[in-house]
Amino acid sequence: MTRVYLRPTAFVDAPFGYDGRVARLAGGMSWFSAVEIDTLDGNHRVSTELVPVERMGDVLERLDHAARTAWINLTTARQPLTLGERLIPLDQPRVMGIVNATPDSFSDGDRYDGDPDAAAETGFAMTAAGAAMIDVGGESTRPGAKPVWEGDEIARVLPVVQKLAASGAAVSIDTRKAAVMEAALGAGARIVNDVSALGWEERSAAVVAVAKCPVVLLHHLGTPETMQQAPHYEKPVLFAVYDWLEERIEVAVAAGIARERIILDPGIGFGKMVQHNLELMNGLALLHGLGCPVLLGASRKRTIGALANEAPADQRLGGSLTLALKGAEQGAQILRVHDVPETVQALKVWRGLRDAALTPPRYSE
Repeated sequence: MTRVYLRPTAFVDAPFGYDGRVARLAGGMSWFSAVEIDTLDGNHRVSTELVPVERMGDVLERLDHAARTAWINLTTARQPLTLGERLIPLDQPRVMGIVNATPDSFSDGDRYDGDPDAAAETGFAMTAAGAAMIDVGGESTRPGAKPVWEGDEIARVLPVVQKLAASGAAVSIDTRKAAVMEAALGAGARIVNDVSALGWEERSAAVVAVAKCPVVLLHHLGTPETMQQAPHYEKPVLFAVYDWLEERIEVAVAAGIARERIILDPGIGFGKMVQHNLELMNGLALLHGLGCPVLLGASRKRTIGALANEAPADQRLGGSLTLALKGAEQGAQILRVHDVPETVQALKVWRGLRDAALTPPRYSE
């Protein structure tokens, strides 16, 4: 079967002077002037064409309905996230801070295990530093990690979620278990972040649908125990991830979850070798063609260490910021990070550059 994919590229600083020649990516702060049109026959790419935005109207006439829908999605703004009484606009990148209440997280180990007050204090500090959301997890999903009993997971996360929610923070629960989702949502969480994309337990989709909360669907290959055992893709990884996420969107919608509440995560490091991760980062803008906000979780990932003399997880700040800004450049609406103050500062500078570009220069006569 032949399939066509549209990837925005040739980004420009601002649209001034380019009427009809650039398009705004998903209502954010990035504009692109060309589209890479890739055609696959089955699992094999048979053609690649670079088309200027000004010619897309004519080109779309010869493409199929799916490609035309992808174009509409690429150029349509995303709705704000509704988190209880709070609205979070997605017209610029937002930071999601990570709080792992686990004894075996890949990046911060047992820093908070057994001490919900310390975990909550970290979340408070992240919010004060500019994080729009705090993602609380009680089960490590690092490569090789084993499942945690839902009772233990609830015991780890519930007091942290309660404390953060009581303070007014927008809390996300990082879990793949329906019972943990229910407990955390009942305690004030407003987003479900599921590394299994609602595939671990059949009941999870119903829990999210009833709660009417946003949900993050993350691409993965296998389980945390097996996902890094020589992962392999039959087609180029960027298109494989696109297709897989498209299928999970349809499953979620069929379960009663509104499409505007679905957020997509390409799953950096979840069943992917270094080259896979780099290809996904370079082609991230393609995912906007699915019409949902994009969350990027590349903070402190193994790929950074692989490219930087095997730097340990707590020494990957520079690489994390590089990937965060690469994601922002390609329109990622949410950046899930460990290092909130540094990422917020990097984004403020990035935003300053954008604002300067979007302010027409005045020249003295």
